[in-house]
Parts: sequence; C-alpha cells; structure tokens
Amino acid sequence: MTSSSERRGFPNVPAPEGGRPASAYARFIPREELGDVQAWQPGAFGAARRPLPLRAEAQGPSEAQWQARIAAARKDGYEDGYRDGMAALEGFKKSFTTQLSARIGQLVEHFDAQLAHVEADAAEAVAQAAVLLARQVLRQELRLHPDHVAQVAREAVNAVMLSAREVVVRVHPDDLPLVAEGAAEALQARGARLRADATVQRGGCRVESDVGSIDALIDTRWHRAAAALGHEVPWTPATDPTRDGSTGNTSGADLEADQT
Repeated sequence: MTSSSERRGFPNVPAPEGGRPASAYARFIPREELGDVQAWQPGAFGAARRPLPLRAEAQGPSEAQWQARIAAARKDGYEDGYRDGMAALEGFKKSFTTQLSARIGQLVEHFDAQLAHVEADAAEAVAQAAVLLARQVLRQELRLHPDHVAQVAREAVNAVMLSAREVVVRVHPDDLPLVAEGAAEALQARGARLRADATVQRGGCRVESDVGSIDALIDTRWHRAAAALGHEVPWTPATDPTRDGSTGNTSGADLEADQT
C-alpha cells in the first residue's frame, strides 16, 4: 500500500508511525535531487558584492559618418533637383515651341496677306502703266502715220452687210484725203460715199447704212482695248486743255499738241 508521502510525490521519505503526515515543504531533499545547488555558507551575507558590468552607452555616428550622410543627402537632393529641373525644362520647351510655332504661323499668314496685297497693287500699277504707255505709243503712231486711218476705214466698210445700201463713211476733215486715197477700192466696191465730219476724232471713222452703223471711232476702239486690260483709261486725258467739252473729241491740231 502506498503511503501518504508517496501519494504526495515524495517516494523516499516515509511518514512517522502514529504521527500526522508532514507537509510537503518540511521534508529533507536528497542530494541526488538537488543537482548543482551549492550549500549556503555563513559568510555569504557579509561578502562584498560584485558590481554588475555597466552597459556600454549608446554612441552617436562619428564625424566621418555624418559627412558621408550629408554627402549622400546632397547627392540625392542634386539628383532629384536635376531630374525635376529637366522635366520642367522639357515642359517649357514644348510650351515655348507651341507658342512660337503659332506666332510664326500668324506672322507668315500676315506676311502672305500683305505680300498678296502688295502684289495686287503692283500688278494694278503695272497694268495701268502699260495701258498709259500703250495709249501714248498709239497717239504717237497716229501722229507720225496718219494714213493708218485708211486701213481702219477699209475694215469698217468691209464689216458692213453686203445687203446694205446708202453706205456713208464719216471721217475727220484732215483724214478725208488719206481715206479717199488709201481706201478707194473698198469704197468703190461697196458704193460708199465719203463725208468729212469734224465730230469724228482723227484716226477713226463711223460707217452708216440703211441696215445699221459701225462705230470705228478711235475713242471707242481704245475704250474696248483698255477694258480688256481691266482699266477704264480714256483716250483723251481729262486735263487735256484742247479737249472739246461739247463732243468729247479733239481736232487734228489737238492730237499733235497732245503728243508735243
């Protein structure tokens, strides 16, 4: 039978006979159960106590480490600033290029418009100068070669319908002998009569018949030629002092005075 001490877990300490079982903390502990425990010595309380080793104080980074950290931070800041600056520069370049291109486009359009306007004005001036020069040359030619009126009379008579009757050719009195000599065959072929008319300007003629009339006046012919060139330049300048205000025509003397 197992004793109370054995039931309590202390197999080697028997309980005394007739006595009360001892407490679990009042028994002797065998050496083999003590292990490495050392016995207490009387002088243990008075012995000097060894001081505990002091923990090494935490030391901060050295100056070289601080310098390295500062250099690394400076480098990182420079790289970040350079990267941000390059990005901003690229954005500015794109924006500036866009604005500059738009501005240049506007300037080119404005320049083209101005150039077109100048070209139009120059073309107008050149055409007008050409018309004025042609008028001057023609007036000079009529002055030097008044017999050209005979050719004009021939063309006008031949333009009349063949069925026309009572054909009358009216020319300036100074041109009458020139037409009578230079256009005699054409006048005889159509049975046309030649008449002197002071209202007809030198260099031209007017043919009348029973079926109509042909206006071969120098002023009319010149007006058609100038209109074909896009200009309304009169044959006789408005400032011409010899201009006949009632008829709008000039005499042969007026034509010579204009050329001088």
